[in-house]
Amino acid sequence: MNTRELLRENYLSAGISAKVYDFCAEIQEGLRDRFEAMDAMAEVNQMKVLHAMQKNRVSTACFESSTGYGYDDLGRETLEAVYAQIFQAESALVRPQLTCGTHALTVALSAILRPGDELLSPVGKPYDTLEGVIGIKPDNPPGSLREFGIQYAQVDLLPDGSFDYDGIRAAIHDNTKLITIQRSKGYAARPTLSVERIGELIARIKSIKPDVICMVDNCYGEFVEEREPIQVGADLCVGSLIKNPGGGLAPIGGYIVGRQDLIDLCAYRLTAPGLGKEVGATLGVNRSFYQGLFLAPTVTAGALKGAVFAANVYEKLGFPVVPDSKESRHDIIQAVTLGSPEGVIAFCKGIQAGSPVDSHVAPEPYAMPGYHSDVIMAAGAFVQGSSIELSADGPVEPPYAVYFQGGLTWYHARFGITMSLQYLVDAGLVSLP
Repeated sequence: MNTRELLRENYLSAGISAKVYDFCAEIQEGLRDRFEAMDAMAEVNQMKVLHAMQKNRVSTACFESSTGYGYDDLGRETLEAVYAQIFQAESALVRPQLTCGTHALTVALSAILRPGDELLSPVGKPYDTLEGVIGIKPDNPPGSLREFGIQYAQVDLLPDGSFDYDGIRAAIHDNTKLITIQRSKGYAARPTLSVERIGELIARIKSIKPDVICMVDNCYGEFVEEREPIQVGADLCVGSLIKNPGGGLAPIGGYIVGRQDLIDLCAYRLTAPGLGKEVGATLGVNRSFYQGLFLAPTVTAGALKGAVFAANVYEKLGFPVVPDSKESRHDIIQAVTLGSPEGVIAFCKGIQAGSPVDSHVAPEPYAMPGYHSDVIMAAGAFVQGSSIELSADGPVEPPYAVYFQGGLTWYHARFGITMSLQYLVDAGLVSLP
């Protein structure tokens, strides 16, 4: 039995039907050129990470742990210098005390904005968990920006996904202090923003109000392209370490990179005014942060292959997908509109069944904190909530779209997507041609 036959037998023994396997295998064969291009981009970004580590003289001493105040933590300080070089920023804040992407964004917003200032989103409504932070939910939790007298304005994208520059110009006022640009789509049907488009948007905004601060929510976008948003004019760039840059090894954490004065403000907000970056014990995570970052370009490439594979599988079956099967990629998320709650649930159950952890568990929709409707999440991950690992989630509400991302290896992503299709077929929701 040759390797290809052996692989097919392994899939069949895992519960995949021959018809589902052959359908997916045929689609994979047509993606070789796309996958080669992704591997080439991963190598470019791998060299970027390697050179940053070498230039900043990463050593075994950087893997040591600190406790208590965390004064003089060589590993923490060197890692932040590495991040600053990779993202072409003046300074960086990379900490386990930043518990998630939403927390990192909240720290940045709270550090910069003052009562009477205005926050503007020129790309529509932000991700669900930020609504409570800003204070635009019907039942805002205590401590929102609105409670502290910070205003919020929003300009939606035009129907074709382009920027509404006339609306943006009209929305920028003297008290507009910070522009927040969400790169990825979140639970929206809009396209993800490329680094090039982000640069064009920032240039137009700066031409209207040069002193306005432009911050990019970079979650899910790191190492997908050759450049990062700081390189096209962003003042701050924020993300999570349990997404792309943690490489699946970071057990917690977030990063903020950008202008030195803004990073100092963020550090004062994270710890305390006057303390800033000088404190913050690493508690044994340094090695995972470094090794995860080193692996991040190739892990991200595997997740990208999975996203493209999913788009081609489900588009061929007639489901709307964003991005579509041939579009260029600017983050690792793939949206598939399945059109029914049963479809969303079956897809997520298939992803869960294809996971290395808790594969025996069946996910169900529930009222998750920070979201405005019941959400189903499939994530049999080594790190809880790590969406660089194979995962899928979505709000159980019209149009009933599911959002797939991750896969520490392309091979696992391929298996998970194939299993999601098998579950849809078994539920009578999909008929293969």
